[in-house]
Amino acid sequence: MKKLLLGILLSAVVPYSHGTEPSTGNYKSDVFFVGGEYHGEPGKELMSGQMYVERWTPETVTQPYPIVLIHGAAQTSVNWMTTPDGRSGWAHDFVGKGYVVYMVDQPARGRSAWHPNLNGELRMFNAGIIEKKFTASEQFEKQWPQSHLHTQWPGTGRKGDPVFDQFYASQVESLKSHVESSDVVRDAGVALLDKIGPAIILTHSQSGPFGWLIADARPELVMSIVTMEPSGPPIQNKKGKASMPWGVTVVPITYSPGVSTPADLVTEQQANADRPDLIKCWQQTEPAKQLVNLKDTPVLFLISESSYHAEYDHCTAKWLTQAGVDVDLVRLEDEGIRGNGHMLMLENNHLDIANWITTWVGKNVQ
Repeated sequence: MKKLLLGILLSAVVPYSHGTEPSTGNYKSDVFFVGGEYHGEPGKELMSGQMYVERWTPETVTQPYPIVLIHGAAQTSVNWMTTPDGRSGWAHDFVGKGYVVYMVDQPARGRSAWHPNLNGELRMFNAGIIEKKFTASEQFEKQWPQSHLHTQWPGTGRKGDPVFDQFYASQVESLKSHVESSDVVRDAGVALLDKIGPAIILTHSQSGPFGWLIADARPELVMSIVTMEPSGPPIQNKKGKASMPWGVTVVPITYSPGVSTPADLVTEQQANADRPDLIKCWQQTEPAKQLVNLKDTPVLFLISESSYHAEYDHCTAKWLTQAGVDVDLVRLEDEGIRGNGHMLMLENNHLDIANWITTWVGKNVQ
């Protein structure tokens, strides 16, 4: 018991040791909820579908549009506030640059209530999955072509390391159903934009498809999407398992000409991959149906050098481009930002990536 308590105490105190802290300046923090509906018999109603939102407003707002940060599976808004080794997170950097920042906990996640009688089954990542896919891919036998290139996770990335233990302590259950997640985050995201007005949406991993859905529902309010390694690829993954039947989502999204079911999307697989370390992509046959509600939304699409997404995310970017979306696909290693894995916002060089994003936004979002 004493050893257990000592381990908990040590893992709770991780000294800052990497990078340069952002200059946050003074900001006001407030919290509210959006979305949600009452269910149940009169007098015994429960609310479901609501989403926790935390807003940071700098003392001097210098940017025309706020940034909405939407985390991925098993995560919460903690991803943006701090890193597991105690450095300031991206939210501090963005607010220090004059952006109003909104951070959410997805519905049925974290501080957004999950109800067993109203919401679906939950799932939880075990520590081994986190080590292999997020924090220490380079230490396991080659899992995907780029996995050995990972260098940027602080600490060993293994269970028992205080940084890893802090990160794993932050993991939470998420909805198992991708359809349910898509529906509730889309609806809550729309409610948020209806409340705050035009914004830039930044998505990561599981939340990537939710960004497309929110922009599809409110194209006039989504000024840009910054997506980092969104869930994919289109149609099938490399093992032949169904993935994103609507191309970039698991639920309906607007195409022109119209699409009633995924079967209306006529697709074919590339004969040859673009590179030996990439998978062959599924694309539409020409003429491709267009994602008309996304055509005026500039998209920054980031892929890190060593992530498990590195071998297939280009397929999602290709699908979007073919469907008429303005996509700037950027592999971070091509910009001199090397060694990142999937949780790039938490790694040693996280501020280099944040700076790259805000520079791009400044040039491309009017």
